[in-house]
Amino acid sequence: MTSPAGPTMGGDSSGRKRVKLLAVTACPTGIAHTYMAAEKLSQAAERLGVDMKVETQGSIGAENVLTDNDVKDADGIIIAADKDVDRSRFAGKRVLSVGVSEGISRPEQLIERVRSAPVHGGGGGGGSAEAPAGGGGGGRERSVAYKALMNGVSYMIPFVVVGGLLIAISLALGGDATSKGYVIPEGTFWAHVNAIGVIGFTLMVPILSGYIAYAIGDRPALVPGMIGGWIANTGELYDSKAGAGFIGAIVTGFLAGYLVVWIKKVEVPKFVRPIMPIIVIPILATTALGLFFIYVIGKPISWVFEHLTDWLSGMTGTSAILLGAILGLMIAFDMGGPVNKTAFLFGTGLIATGNQTVMGMCAAAIPVMPLGQGLATLIRRRLYSEQERETGMAALFMGLFGISEGAIPFAAARPAQVIPANMLGGAVAGAVAGMASVKDAVPHGGPIVAVLGAVGGVPMFFVAVAIGTVVTALATVTLVDLSERKGRGALPVGDRVGRPEPALAGAGVASGGATVAGGALRKEPSARPAAPAPDSASASASADAPEVLSGYLTERTVKVQLDARDKDTAIREMAALLATTGRVSDVEELVRTALRREEQGTTGLGEEIAIPHAKTDAVDAPVVGFARSAEGVEWGSLDGTKAKLIFMISVPEAAAGDEHLRILALLSRKLMDTDFRERLMAAPDGAAVLDVLREVR
Repeated sequence: MTSPAGPTMGGDSSGRKRVKLLAVTACPTGIAHTYMAAEKLSQAAERLGVDMKVETQGSIGAENVLTDNDVKDADGIIIAADKDVDRSRFAGKRVLSVGVSEGISRPEQLIERVRSAPVHGGGGGGGSAEAPAGGGGGGRERSVAYKALMNGVSYMIPFVVVGGLLIAISLALGGDATSKGYVIPEGTFWAHVNAIGVIGFTLMVPILSGYIAYAIGDRPALVPGMIGGWIANTGELYDSKAGAGFIGAIVTGFLAGYLVVWIKKVEVPKFVRPIMPIIVIPILATTALGLFFIYVIGKPISWVFEHLTDWLSGMTGTSAILLGAILGLMIAFDMGGPVNKTAFLFGTGLIATGNQTVMGMCAAAIPVMPLGQGLATLIRRRLYSEQERETGMAALFMGLFGISEGAIPFAAARPAQVIPANMLGGAVAGAVAGMASVKDAVPHGGPIVAVLGAVGGVPMFFVAVAIGTVVTALATVTLVDLSERKGRGALPVGDRVGRPEPALAGAGVASGGATVAGGALRKEPSARPAAPAPDSASASASADAPEVLSGYLTERTVKVQLDARDKDTAIREMAALLATTGRVSDVEELVRTALRREEQGTTGLGEEIAIPHAKTDAVDAPVVGFARSAEGVEWGSLDGTKAKLIFMISVPEAAAGDEHLRILALLSRKLMDTDFRERLMAAPDGAAVLDVLREVR
């Protein structure tokens, strides 16, 4: 094995061994920044006289994969990634871990810093607790806590969605309103559907806890994390009427992960080491964490539950508006935890005494969190990833049926922004319901109880829910947007916190033809216009020269001077340019799809580059256009530069394989070459532009 210290950086002409480095680049969506970082690192290594091989973990899959021999001969490894990368294969090597943006903006510094990076001890997965040390001096790598939390949330989301939707459907189609809530007759088909959904919800909390722990302590932490999460959610184990819910799961996940990391550091005899990760560590960590939660953490939770109940009992004579606001705050705080359950059981207990107004306050607040979070993903789509937007649609559906847990994925991922917004909306909904004396005769909440006739004062009930939902949504997007802006202000180009980077996002089906007339886009029902025949010079040139980007970009789709001065107009002008190929069946739909993509997050990559794109059936074959803007177009790039080199990519929804990703990867790599960009800007005409672009392969 090569000594971690390695030889002097860069070598010299005396024959000393050249430094051999490896790198792995990866970003959350695996598109442009993955390949931009790879190209920048490769270029910097060449300038410094260093041998480097870079593995890219993009949406297409891992490419240029590092082999065992590569690792064996390497003097150091740079991981420039904003998602987990498996480090176990790098045991005994110096490993420097930073965010993907540092690979783009500071490649030379990373190559220098890797010489003093800590030696990786092995054993850990992508999110092992050794990651911070791997930073080797303050890189901008996501924190272990952030990665661990996101890991847990991503695994939890399917359980929330499946469990919540099955419960909602079974209640809607098979439930009856009774004094004990909505009851599904035992032994029926819908009772079995409901039971399956309940299993999903039951597993949700331990899954969250287990995969938080796994991201920190690797496989040995999975069992204690999951069992710890189950204990946290089972209040009977520590004399509480309600479990600790998702907040308890986050606590047990981190405790389990770091407990396992601590146990791993304990020196043990050599003969014991093989059984440590599969027997000793899981048993010790599970037992210690379980008993600690039951005897230490569980008691305060039980105490909180009891005293909150007593406190609320003493408030029944106070202002209904104040009581409704307090109950709404409690309902929205932990969505199934002790605070939520205290308010819910308080309202439930008063139904039997004839007081249905307290349950009416709770019923109005219960759906506000999932409805508000779902609405937030619709009104500010660019703040959310595709997975979050899909979860938002499911949350809207769950909210209609009073399943507040639909908002848990959002609260777990962004607790500092989402929980306060939830509480504000819940308080408003509860206060409005209290002011209007809304009543609820069954221990359940959400619009479903009003539709099925269990609510008194239905109009004001819906008003309370609607106002609370809007307040939650607006508060959420405001807080998330402020957090995003604060994060972006401290980060270099390419590093966007919680924001999807440029990626093809499709929508729409062709709905008619389109032609370009007088510079304006005009819809026509006629068939697609025939592609203009190339002139003889173009035909001759294409016969003698290789195609550009597999023939998707031709001289017909090159414009050396863009007329547009703003992004929307530029996209329209580029779409009209693509339409001249005859491959665009609906220009307006192409424009709409590209603009919708921009709403999710700018496609301005920095370095005066923008790559707007659309995956839509408004085109029937992949097509790429290129235009230059001497003055530059404001594209919202993170480095503040205006876009002067603009590529537009469009592929059909049914495009085979990952052709669009391949195009984007090729462009992203080559555009990191400063000389290439300068020559592209200086090319006098379309033919000269194509000559430069033929280097992209």
